[in-house]
Amino acid sequence: MPAWFEIFTLVTATTGAGLVGGIFFAFSNFVMKALGELDAVQGADAMQRINVTVLNPLFFALFFGTGFIALIAGITTPDPWSSPGAMLSRIGAALYLFGTLGITIVFNVPLNEKLARTKLSDPDLAQTWTDYFAAWMWWNHVRTIAALLATICFALAIAL
Repeated sequence: MPAWFEIFTLVTATTGAGLVGGIFFAFSNFVMKALGELDAVQGADAMQRINVTVLNPLFFALFFGTGFIALIAGITTPDPWSSPGAMLSRIGAALYLFGTLGITIVFNVPLNEKLARTKLSDPDLAQTWTDYFAAWMWWNHVRTIAALLATICFALAIAL
């Protein structure tokens, strides 16, 4: 691969993973904490609305586009043992693809779908919201860390 293409994919992957990690960090740091201070009906309602609103072309392009670019960055680098930068590029790709995209698809999305099916008038809403909140936050922390570590790996791959 031409050097310019490798740099382009790494810069794009760094930027995308950093933006996605920043979005998830905002949820871990203050958005979910604010929703957790609401009663179950208000918290669940707000989260249901967020989960509908986030399904937009710009977020999809960022989230899945970064996954695609991370994959390209990981597979177009030379032999991973040939340089620390090549190894870091592949580690960054794995972190983003499995730790960010994978966690979202396997854990956060099913939790969101379950919450979407929950009626705000459900007598068990308080317990459903409590369970959802704890599980969703745990997996959000994991995918936040993965995205930010991927960002660091991609940035170091550029530097090395």
